[in-house]
Amino acid sequence: MNRLFSGIGLLCLLTVALTGCETVIDAKLDEGPSQLSVDAWITDQPGPQSVRLTQTTAYFNNGVATPATNATVVVMDEAQKLYFFTDPDNDGTYVWTPPTTTDTLARIGRTYYLGIRFQGEEYYSQSKMNRVPPIDSLIFRKEKVNPLSAEEGYQAEFYANDLPNATDYYRVRYFRNSQLQNRPQDLILAYDGAFSGSGNTDGLAFIRPIRQSINPAGLYVMNDTVRVELQSVPAEAYYFLELLNQQITNGGLFATPPANVPTNIINAKTGGKEATGFFVTSAVRTRKVVVGPATIRAK
Repeated sequence: MNRLFSGIGLLCLLTVALTGCETVIDAKLDEGPSQLSVDAWITDQPGPQSVRLTQTTAYFNNGVATPATNATVVVMDEAQKLYFFTDPDNDGTYVWTPPTTTDTLARIGRTYYLGIRFQGEEYYSQSKMNRVPPIDSLIFRKEKVNPLSAEEGYQAEFYANDLPNATDYYRVRYFRNSQLQNRPQDLILAYDGAFSGSGNTDGLAFIRPIRQSINPAGLYVMNDTVRVELQSVPAEAYYFLELLNQQITNGGLFATPPANVPTNIINAKTGGKEATGFFVTSAVRTRKVVVGPATIRAK
């Protein structure tokens, strides 16, 4: 990733905050070399799996990332079975398609290895697929959109129990009418069904703030279709996502300087060009319901 600016002068910050100064600061950053960026999230679900490869750009470039095409991408399991990913559309999305629609690539408890060859560099990574509990139920309660509003909607809450006798890490995703909810606050992580460091919650029900974290800004309305995914993640992926969340929500007058987040994508050659991104294997359990009489509960 390109080098990021480390801060702005304290005097100018105070001037902007206290007097509304509109001084324009022309920050000229060294661009540095482009790096391979890897978005590899392999699940135990049936159907195709994909790995997205792009190239990093300058910090202030808001354009679409350049696809990393003409790469070789392969995943290997513990039995050294190879799964080759191809880029049929030449857009940087490399896909493995199973022989049948019910086949899966990955299994819980197994370790998988990712290999990438791109522009003369070879990268590798590994990830173990951990266990994940089922989602027992998904229900709704009528609530006000906010305490000062007369507008009402339906607040969702899912129920699941953390698996006992080990530390487990999870990510929660949710969809409204098939659309992934993807605000910064929708990057939802759980440590044994709770927040990291919140106490011994091993084997207990997920805490209420996480159960109710699957709500959009305006709540749901009658006949909305809601799907929740509970995903297992390895410990290193959990901390990667936690740091990523800190970076994407880092703003305001007292924001800390931007910083690179870690990666588990390693160049096989010492001193070779570095990469960014992460390789994750994840078991997924889902629950899909419609907002209606059968799923609405009294307060």
